[in-house]
Amino acid sequence: MLIELRIKNFAIIDQLELNFGAGLVTLTGETGAGKSIILDAVEILIGGRADTTMVRANATRAIVEGTFKLAGKERAKVHGILKQEDLLDDEDYLTLSREVKPEGRSIARVNGRTVNVGILKSLGAYLLDIHGQSGHLSLLDTRAHLGLLDRYSTTDSALNSYGTGYKKLISLRVELDDLRRIQADAQNRVELLTYQAEEINAVNPLPKEDETLKEERDRLANAESLATHAQETLALLDEGNSEVPPVTDSFGEAIAHLAVLAKIDGTQAEIHARAALILENMGEISRDLRGYLEKVEFNPSRLGEVEERLDLLQSLKRKYGGSIEAVIEFGINANRELKSISTASARMDELSKEEQVLLKALAVQGKKLSELRKSAAIKMSAGIMAELADLRMEKAKFAVDFKTSTDEKGLPLGKERVAFDKNGFDQVEFMLEPNPGEGLKPLVKVASGGETSRMMLALKNILAQADEVPSLIFDEIDQGIGGRIGMVVGEKLWRLGRAHQVFCVTHLPQLAAFGDQHLQVEKQLKDGRTLTYVKNLEKEARLLELAQMLGDVGEGTLRSAHEILQAAQEVKGS
Repeated sequence: MLIELRIKNFAIIDQLELNFGAGLVTLTGETGAGKSIILDAVEILIGGRADTTMVRANATRAIVEGTFKLAGKERAKVHGILKQEDLLDDEDYLTLSREVKPEGRSIARVNGRTVNVGILKSLGAYLLDIHGQSGHLSLLDTRAHLGLLDRYSTTDSALNSYGTGYKKLISLRVELDDLRRIQADAQNRVELLTYQAEEINAVNPLPKEDETLKEERDRLANAESLATHAQETLALLDEGNSEVPPVTDSFGEAIAHLAVLAKIDGTQAEIHARAALILENMGEISRDLRGYLEKVEFNPSRLGEVEERLDLLQSLKRKYGGSIEAVIEFGINANRELKSISTASARMDELSKEEQVLLKALAVQGKKLSELRKSAAIKMSAGIMAELADLRMEKAKFAVDFKTSTDEKGLPLGKERVAFDKNGFDQVEFMLEPNPGEGLKPLVKVASGGETSRMMLALKNILAQADEVPSLIFDEIDQGIGGRIGMVVGEKLWRLGRAHQVFCVTHLPQLAAFGDQHLQVEKQLKDGRTLTYVKNLEKEARLLELAQMLGDVGEGTLRSAHEILQAAQEVKGS
């Protein structure tokens, strides 16, 4: 559960440090005091969207930090994420933080180490469940109904099995669609691929062939110059002229003198040996040059062949990838695709048969999933109607409507095929009959604002009993609910607080009276700036706040506030 929350430079909050206990924590205060801002801070702490409006004017950054105690079923799952990311420091406590800069950039941290926001979202899913005012809209969005039902039901295993089969079928259909596209355009495609493959095969390029040919072309184009320089070098080394003897002869005489020198002074033997090695290398240079001269040829015909070959290779490179390696790879792929086209019909027949097998198997898994949902829907409906009865909607009826739609490519169910997606084939919608005799109708069409609020409270109360998330936050869940049933709402949230830590922002004193911890949020003007303060209310201070929530403080409102507190204590005690 959330035990500490630190907020700095966040909207109208200058600095807050809050400590929370277990059970029901109620937050009260005037509209605009900053109650919902505190919840906004908690929301970005678990990966919610951050924006520049969250940074207090003239501040360099906004910071939110929270410490969670891990003591319930969430512990193992949170540990799993932390170990995977190498973030586990303390097995019993976890610290999350978020820093928002004025330019919009945000930094997320887990146990002091920077992470991406996705990690905060993954951890937050096991730590906190926030039901804000916009949460009422989920009841009015039929697309959300299936997810709400699945949260209540025990369909995880069946849904995972179905999901595995669904992914396999989709992968098969992708391949099948690709083959069908190839088949549809086969003739034109075959002609193009055949031309490309034959053009490449006719040239038959070899790896790095263009580099080798360029070197040969340079030698052929400069044969005369190459031969001249090689011959001149040989002449100097071995032949000399009338004025200058050959280099090898002169160096041979020098070696003879060095031999005598080394014989007399043994310390110079190493110099003699080095000189002898140089003479030997000169001999090898002469031999290599003579061999090179034999290869240097004046061959205009060969030069033409090389240049023509290079032109062919350059043309292929321009068409098929820019390098010889890319051309070779293109040719391989073209031949492979030609082969796949030739075998496409056989493969399509094979995949079509496999598709029908997968569809039948998925239909079986979908039926099992649907049966689990329908069973859970009956139980959930009964629970919601019991909750609604407590909320002064005794005559209301609630049900979950299941439908399917036909699709010729769908799952085979009996004599028809039904549409399906990653969640199965069920199309779910919540139905409500607020008053007897009206009949069950889509919730979105018949629920008033107050009824929607009570439906949300009933649904969340039912879902929370199945949830393993330790902390639940309700932002003005009492919207549209009058004081007459405020005590009932308060009792329900308090009872929910026996299994969860529950935060509730409220304007109803009857609800606030049930808080195990009552926090008053107020704003004050200081030095021309609006600041938010939070007080932990007890005894007389709490009584005064409840009286203010009822109206102008006086003997009557104080007496009513005392009666509300006493009534709440009696309910708790019972």
